[in-house]
Order: sequence, then C-alpha cells, then structure tokens
Amino acid sequence: MSLQRIVGVALLVTGIVLLVIGLNGSDSLADRVHDTFTGRFTETTTWYIVGGIGVGILGLFMAVFGFRSRNA
Repeated sequence: MSLQRIVGVALLVTGIVLLVIGLNGSDSLADRVHDTFTGRFTETTTWYIVGGIGVGILGLFMAVFGFRSRNA
C-alpha cells in the first residue's frame, strides 16, 4: 500500500469523525436554541460538518485513486 493511499484512508477517517462531531453538535441544546431563533446551525457546527465532508471526499479520492508514480 502506497503512502498516498494510507494518507487518504487517514483523511477519510478524519473526515468521518469531523462529520459525526458536527452532526452530534447539531443536536446540542445551544445549537437547537440558536437554530430556533436564526434558522441555522452555529458557525462551529457548520464548519465541522462542511470540513468533515470536504476532508472525507479528499481522503476518499486519495485512497481510491492515489497518485501513481511514473517509475512504477
């Protein structure tokens, strides 16, 4: 397994963890109160969710496709 695929898997796992943290944070009391009055999640929760999706997609592409060296 190449180093890029290992990094890709690590990024995929990190993205999933960030997404789960963001989704769990959206169920918190503070976030529900903020959502009630503003109609959206808090900024921190939004960044966890968006960052988790972004890092997860990047990790998925790196794990599946990887960068192939020209010498191999």
